[in-house]
Amino acid sequence: MSKSKRLMELMMTVNRKRKFTVGELAREFGVSQRTILRDLQELGELGVPLYSEVGPHGGYQVLRERLLPPIAFTEEEAVSIFFAVHALRHYSSLPFETESSSALKKFYAYLPEDVRERIDQMKNRVDFVTPARKAVSPYLSILLDAAVQQNVLLIRYQAREKSSDREIQPIGIFTRNGHWYCSAYCYRSEGMRVFRCDRIHSAIPSAAEALDLRHIHLENKASAGRKERSEVRVFAELTLEGAETCEAEPWPEPKLTRREDGTGWLQGTIAREDLSYFARFFIGLGGGATVKDSPELLAEMKAMLAELLGKYS
Repeated sequence: MSKSKRLMELMMTVNRKRKFTVGELAREFGVSQRTILRDLQELGELGVPLYSEVGPHGGYQVLRERLLPPIAFTEEEAVSIFFAVHALRHYSSLPFETESSSALKKFYAYLPEDVRERIDQMKNRVDFVTPARKAVSPYLSILLDAAVQQNVLLIRYQAREKSSDREIQPIGIFTRNGHWYCSAYCYRSEGMRVFRCDRIHSAIPSAAEALDLRHIHLENKASAGRKERSEVRVFAELTLEGAETCEAEPWPEPKLTRREDGTGWLQGTIAREDLSYFARFFIGLGGGATVKDSPELLAEMKAMLAELLGKYS
């Protein structure tokens, strides 16, 4: 067996065994223990996380991080994977920021030279533009783990008006228009909410009993069951500019519908407690939106506009 083939099989073997001795590997591969020791040293230099223990019951073991076995990619698959990870470089925060950077460097280093040259030529000719954001989201990994493990978190959330402590059970995180968002069940609101991750200033485990939300994920969160809450209907006509602005918003309701000419409308329901938020939103759209339904929303908008007019009159 050639050395390169032996090293590859040895890497898969130690990853499978997790704990082993040099003698066991020497017998399995039919080589001397000295050869196995040299091979293990080379695997360590390649990044295999090995740990040795001395004593009568000692040996080697692979640390917590498992290694995936070698996977063969076509040239086109390799290029597509590289750019999929490369596209994330514009984000100031990522759930696995250190790991994605390390993976990209390893992936690039072991590509054939001609494929690396092709990628180098393409780097400045293709990009996935994301708005640059100064705000960072340091709790992305914690939020994602909580969504997977069905855990409740106590967060300190900085809304525009004030800071508050909330208990939430995340169901997933997503990014849009350069910002990261967390969809979660909010125990205070007793319903699903979307939180801007850069406005979460702390996130620690909560003692609250978790709900069974395994069936809820990012694809079906809009139809997830919730307790009855006071809601307000909304209908607004949108110009082309207004419809384009609304496309960047993360909330599932009110729902945006576009016409063939690019204009559209928003229709649906919002929580009564969110009236102030949507009033500011529609005022910010200016002539891009015309609210035609919801007396409550129109009253909130008029009150805000009267206060603003009084400030400058």
